[in-house]
Amino acid sequence: MVRRETHGARQFNYFNLFMVIAMSFGSMTYGYSASIIGTTLGQPSFLAYFALDTRADATSLISTMNGLYQVGGFLGVFTVSYFADKWGRKAAIGVSALTVLISGALLAGSVNVGMFIAFRFFNGAGAFMILSAVPIWMNEVTPPRNRGMLVDIHGAALLFGYMVAAWVGNGFFYLHTAAAWRAPMAFQCLPPLILLFLLPFMPESPRFLLMHDKHEEAASNLLRLHTRDEAESELAQISAQMQIDRTLPCSYWAMLKKPSYRKRTLLCLGTTCGVQMSGILVINNYGATLYAGLGYSPEKQLILLGGWLTLAFGCGVLSLFVVDRLPRPKLIGAGLMGCMVCLIVECALVATYVGGTNKAALSAAVAMFYVYVIFYEIALDGLQFAYIGELFPTHIRAKGMNIGVAGICLMNIIWLQSAPIAFQNITWKFYLCFIIPGSIMAGVIFFTFPDTWGVPLEEVAAMFGDGEEVYIGGEGTGKEVEMAEHREVEGKGEKV
Repeated sequence: MVRRETHGARQFNYFNLFMVIAMSFGSMTYGYSASIIGTTLGQPSFLAYFALDTRADATSLISTMNGLYQVGGFLGVFTVSYFADKWGRKAAIGVSALTVLISGALLAGSVNVGMFIAFRFFNGAGAFMILSAVPIWMNEVTPPRNRGMLVDIHGAALLFGYMVAAWVGNGFFYLHTAAAWRAPMAFQCLPPLILLFLLPFMPESPRFLLMHDKHEEAASNLLRLHTRDEAESELAQISAQMQIDRTLPCSYWAMLKKPSYRKRTLLCLGTTCGVQMSGILVINNYGATLYAGLGYSPEKQLILLGGWLTLAFGCGVLSLFVVDRLPRPKLIGAGLMGCMVCLIVECALVATYVGGTNKAALSAAVAMFYVYVIFYEIALDGLQFAYIGELFPTHIRAKGMNIGVAGICLMNIIWLQSAPIAFQNITWKFYLCFIIPGSIMAGVIFFTFPDTWGVPLEEVAAMFGDGEEVYIGGEGTGKEVEMAEHREVEGKGEKV
């Protein structure tokens, strides 16, 4: 039986909470960068500047703007493990933030559609790099009992970025100038700029420091981040675990070759790809288009999108108080099934009433998008990053997170590239492309995925049959970790 720390007094101090909130400017960076295209595509000034309201290939160009952003993310995210493992978790976050800052400025200054599309690629690379890098750091600086809640701040902050993007875009919609689209695009440079300013004051991950024999700095950071008892216990366990981890394979090839690592990798991809089968980014990025299909004016489209994202942020905050109260796979599976039920109703309403005069039915179709986002944000968005971060040991955590986020990119390349053409040609039937695989994955995750809720990161290996890789009382063991309670024995980290 694996030890779970899911009850009792909280183990973090307020410095830990403050540091996680400060680092969430990186999460906001991703949220704003990923979402601002949704309102930009609804800006008449943007469409007119690039002639997307008149040119014959407009639909293909819009698809490319979204698709190439995801391609950049898919390729860029694999660089995170290099920076995170060699130079530190903070270095990976810093490089990512700088990439978004520079590409965001060049997007805002684009003078033709080719330049805009090119820098969407680099913007996507930086945004998905930071989406991967931030939860790696968060998972490694938070105590097990509160890890889900604290890492879920990542999800709430990226939702805050979505919301800000919606309302900034909405506000500039009423500025009737040819450059009205540039200011919202340039605003994405502010969160990474703040993060880069704060980054030198952030503590480095104690697990990274111990992996590189920086024992004193790791001890100091743990004492700043946690209560003394928790810090001492963590230091003893992590230090001993690092001695084991250094002897273990850490390449991408090893993650495919070794059965237990391969299982974790498949679970990671199953989680992120399964969550993306909900169709969340299609609804977010093409929100204006979807509301237009329901008969709403451009002004109303942006207001509805802003309201949807505001509700999403509120539910993201609410999820902080839910994630550490239920088993991870049960919550993810139930949330995904809730999203699928909403899409089934949405599909039926669109198939039956779009093009007609039944305003109540069209309002109900909008309402289903709003109910959908409640399920998604409370159960899926932030929790997926906590869960996939918990699946991997320290020496391959960055690579595991990269693979998970690459899965997000890969799924979104498929959905976002095809969505405009699909909605144009097969209309409501496109929802079936989410409903069928999404419902299957909901059941698979709910009933078959292992639960890492409250398990210390150093002990997750025992859940995958790697008990010999787990430190217990200063030595490895082939048995599963079984400790109902533990205490320090003369500072050596022995558990009884």
